[in-house]
Amino acid sequence: MRAAFIEKTGSTDEIKVGDLPTPKPGPGQVLVKVGASALNPIDLYIRSGLVTMPLSFPYILGCDFAGTVEHADPGSKRFRVGDRVWGSNQGILGRQGVTSEFAVIDEEWCYPTPANLSHQAAAALAMVGLTAHLGLFRSGRLQTGETVYVPGGSGGIGSMVIQMAKAAGARVVTSAGSPEKIELCKSLGADLALNYKTDAIPEQLRAFAPDGIDLWYETQREPDLKVAIPLLRKRGRMILMAGRAAEPVLPLGSFYPRDCSILGFAMFNATAEEQQRCADDINRWTQSGQLKPIVGREFPLAEAAQAERFLEQNTLEKAGTLTGKVVIAIS
Repeated sequence: MRAAFIEKTGSTDEIKVGDLPTPKPGPGQVLVKVGASALNPIDLYIRSGLVTMPLSFPYILGCDFAGTVEHADPGSKRFRVGDRVWGSNQGILGRQGVTSEFAVIDEEWCYPTPANLSHQAAAALAMVGLTAHLGLFRSGRLQTGETVYVPGGSGGIGSMVIQMAKAAGARVVTSAGSPEKIELCKSLGADLALNYKTDAIPEQLRAFAPDGIDLWYETQREPDLKVAIPLLRKRGRMILMAGRAAEPVLPLGSFYPRDCSILGFAMFNATAEEQQRCADDINRWTQSGQLKPIVGREFPLAEAAQAERFLEQNTLEKAGTLTGKVVIAIS
């Protein structure tokens, strides 16, 4: 099978596209003919060696996938040959990735793909959808009628947070860096979308939520807690899920006297059962039209290195040329 892989960690120059043996499924696993794989920042960190994970070389890239079941365990009660599936949690914790024509996946990390989603769209919502849901509901305990602020609303996670929070009956304010991205955020359901380059964000947030923000879902790698914490409501919560090298200043005087909380998590620490609950809501919302993934740029498998380089430019280098997700079309 054709696959994008590395034989050692390093720059995008280490990425190769070539033939590898087709993996064979075991009990409780499915063989998926991959239609598309989506990229995430964690893919860059693992490939470069910034994040240490147990890797078996040649290591196939990618966590997110969508495709069709080619072979299912004869005893499976969940999937049959021909079923369309999506999922994440591959390429981490010793598992091989999915930027390949075929991938072996444990059934517990597979979910049925709604009929109204293409492989590209289903892959695009995988990790960002699961991450957004875990942050909003498991960690953030979002309630109907609360106010959510998510910076970067046109990005992969931000766009999911907007839509899920609205589906749950919350008020949502977000920010983005261009008029086009602001309009996109509004189309996703944001009650207020601000331009972080030209608008006075703290003043606008105070006007929108005079009592403070109930749930601040921080997506940026360098959060400014000195600005953010005073904008939280009493017993407000802040979600932190990015910024491995960040060391922000915490204004304690604005934090603990108002019973505020900072909640950090990594999606891949969630159990299969926890992620299954997320996937059930994600599928329900996509089927009802309340949740739409955004494919920002699509690359063929042969250009996997270019795809990762493009994502690097828009994360580490902050190029600002990406809206939504980077997807690699496999078949």
